[in-house]
Amino acid sequence: MSNQHHLQQFKDQLAESISSNVFVKISLGNYQGNEKELKNIYVRKVKIKRTYMLSFTYRYKTRDIIKNFSIEEGISLVGHFTSNDFKVATLFTAEKEVILEHGKKQLISVREQMLSKVLKPDLSHDKEKKRWIQPAGKPYLVELKLTDPEGNVFKNAQDKYKQINQYIEILNGLIKEFPPGSIKQVADMGSGKGYLTFALYDYLHQVLAEQVKVTGVEYREDLVGLCNAIARQSGFKELDFVQGTIEDYDVSNIDLLIALHACDTATDDAIIKGIKADAKLIVVAPCCHKQIRREMERNKVKNEISVLTKYGIFMERQAEMVTDGIRALILEYFGYKTKVFEFISDAHTPKNILIVGIKPINQKSNKIRDAKKLEIKQKIAETKAYFGIGYHHLERILEQEKLL
Repeated sequence: MSNQHHLQQFKDQLAESISSNVFVKISLGNYQGNEKELKNIYVRKVKIKRTYMLSFTYRYKTRDIIKNFSIEEGISLVGHFTSNDFKVATLFTAEKEVILEHGKKQLISVREQMLSKVLKPDLSHDKEKKRWIQPAGKPYLVELKLTDPEGNVFKNAQDKYKQINQYIEILNGLIKEFPPGSIKQVADMGSGKGYLTFALYDYLHQVLAEQVKVTGVEYREDLVGLCNAIARQSGFKELDFVQGTIEDYDVSNIDLLIALHACDTATDDAIIKGIKADAKLIVVAPCCHKQIRREMERNKVKNEISVLTKYGIFMERQAEMVTDGIRALILEYFGYKTKVFEFISDAHTPKNILIVGIKPINQKSNKIRDAKKLEIKQKIAETKAYFGIGYHHLERILEQEKLL
């Protein structure tokens, strides 16, 4: 048989496997073309916006490039590649693999071999990520203007929907550090319009099947009324919203305290609430680090980084890191294991820092903890001296209440 016949045979088998829904993937290798650093191409069938397409992953030495083509265009492109620059091509179907190979004396051969087990085609799109909160059948997402009644996410709500799912993904990993049933009371301080509060309640009750009481605390009375109405419409019996401030709200029985984008020292007020309640989890996303920046600008200590902090934008970023670094140290002082994440905000998706305090199930002995506390207090003192900080609001309040 001629080379042309073998090439057409391979192309026909590809088309047939796609039309009969047994196509799994194609691997193109042994590249002999002129494009530098290109190694392989991998082809999958995907479904994008209800349309079946062939997704080509161009594997380079240091990067991947993905291009999607219609089924017809994709088959034609595979035919072009197997005729020219790729000397080996393997077609995987559900039950067999078909190998096309350019051999010696420029002869092309095609051979088949059955697989030991049946493969299942994967039609998911490469860019599709796990949705912790599914958009369909969620009355609260409709009321919050994120989806239509059929569960389609509005174009102008994509960023908010993405933020919700990343938020739940992070909290999922944190909550699962504790035995089931450990989180019974949640307070979301400064809950705003409640997007994330509703999503967390939905996740805790519908996904984890946990009976958890969730309260959103918000100063703006109109938002409290709106959120309570949506909670009732959604049948969320253990979710309510109350009017008040972080400083005034009683969180004595809270297991999980959340405060996202609490401005400046309001984040410190939230952390204090969590520490006093001995909350199992404290999750805060600070913003507006004004208090420490004012301290640094007032004293202007000369040190190795003065060349940077003379610029306003660098001073601002340094103040953010110092503020949140001391917050993390103080959480450690009270026995929390601390983590810092990058979190997507809701304003044009800038990156925010999420500080997490996790209370270990098995605490260390008092002797070890006392030594650790002395070490942490020394680190805080050294950090303040280095940056010319007279006081940190969180530290000051805890000292005044004789907790630190």
